[in-house]
Amino acid sequence: MTERPSLVWLRNDLRIADNPALFAAARRGGPVLALYVLDEDPEVARPPGAASRWWLHHSLTALGDALRERGVHLLLRRGPAQRIVREVAEEIDAGAVFWNRRYGAGERTQDTAVKEETRAAGREAASFDGSLLFEPWTVLKADGTPYAVFSAFWRACLATTGPREPLGEPDLAALPRLGAVPSGGELGSWALLPDIPWDAGLAETWTPGEAGAAERLAAFGRVVDDYQRGRDEPGPDATSHLSPHLRFGEVSPHQVWHAISAGRSGAAAKFGAELGWREFNYTLLYNAPDLAGRNLRSEFDAFPWREPADGELEAWQRGRTGFPFVDAGMRQLWRIGWMHNRARMVTASFLIKNLLLDWRLGEAWFWDTLVDADPANNAANWQWVAGSGVDAAPYFRVFNPVLQSKKFDPRGDYLRTWVEELVDVPSAAIHEPAGVAGYPPPMVDLKRSRAEALAAYDTITR
Repeated sequence: MTERPSLVWLRNDLRIADNPALFAAARRGGPVLALYVLDEDPEVARPPGAASRWWLHHSLTALGDALRERGVHLLLRRGPAQRIVREVAEEIDAGAVFWNRRYGAGERTQDTAVKEETRAAGREAASFDGSLLFEPWTVLKADGTPYAVFSAFWRACLATTGPREPLGEPDLAALPRLGAVPSGGELGSWALLPDIPWDAGLAETWTPGEAGAAERLAAFGRVVDDYQRGRDEPGPDATSHLSPHLRFGEVSPHQVWHAISAGRSGAAAKFGAELGWREFNYTLLYNAPDLAGRNLRSEFDAFPWREPADGELEAWQRGRTGFPFVDAGMRQLWRIGWMHNRARMVTASFLIKNLLLDWRLGEAWFWDTLVDADPANNAANWQWVAGSGVDAAPYFRVFNPVLQSKKFDPRGDYLRTWVEELVDVPSAAIHEPAGVAGYPPPMVDLKRSRAEALAAYDTITR
């Protein structure tokens, strides 16, 4: 007797290999239907920004092609996911519905409702850990509360048996085919791609999809020993560029962990700790669902943020501040939807502490323009720079963009790559250029703005 079909509800896990939900469906032995629902209800999950929508379109295209090659259909529908999962399960008379877990409050609420409804209808329902090395409720302090300090959290993670081995790719081609495939939407009708073609730099830089993720991981594995030494230098850029692939689940953290042997010492361990920072941020999101809007340190609710002057916020967004390191980072972001981590810290510090603008303005811009805009990482990292989060950088740590530029890009390679006005400026002058045609003068005095930031901070710590 052929098993009734399995329905696999995909979300932030757009891959075939090491996909526990897909693996469970294959193990049942019957036909498999994969389903992706574009549910844009902000009460469930934060709607993706423009760069993420671009990535999602191409990632779904790649996944649909890969599944089709293995005899599995990817059904696309748009609307309330709880209703659509129920309807599709009824249409194919599914014997089971499987998915990998999410960690936002609205997502968990929706998943719980789907699980209860599916089981009440007499179908198997099961969820799996496909997105994190350590789920938020599995690494706790002795008193059962979550960690608020990363170093202690990561030591506790490393003291466990460690991340599981990747599951590999299920043999989908060996499964019986689904008879009648339900009708679905056309990806093009979702209008995820921009009407105005601003995405050329994204297309030149990235290959969304599982194959692109595998290529990035293999390339990084060959140079991971350079990571610890070069990770802070944006010019040569020794980083992995895996962040958008992880965000969309085109590669799992388990695959990354084992591919680079992140449990060993040296550079691989340093990169493993960066995966750990992602884990820590998801713990924060799990315990503080409003991470993108609420200061985790309540004293910052009284912080005297300035209102942006005319054109001020746009000058920061478009890399026209007059500080080359800030401008290079912001133009890199605008061009390719990604920014080197050192530049992320410096550009964020400049907005928050030199311009005295609310960190949420910057977080919202990054959410819209980053291809790796992650609901946990983006908000937690902005709160880290602002000093308003747990285990945050102290507010009085102000990144001086000129000193940062001289230290981490001494020859100006990164600056020349992204700030075209500075291409012919010699290295000795490029960090503080003066009178360069077409390039704006500094929009603030660094020393004075730093003093004003510290004075503002004093008002909430007296």
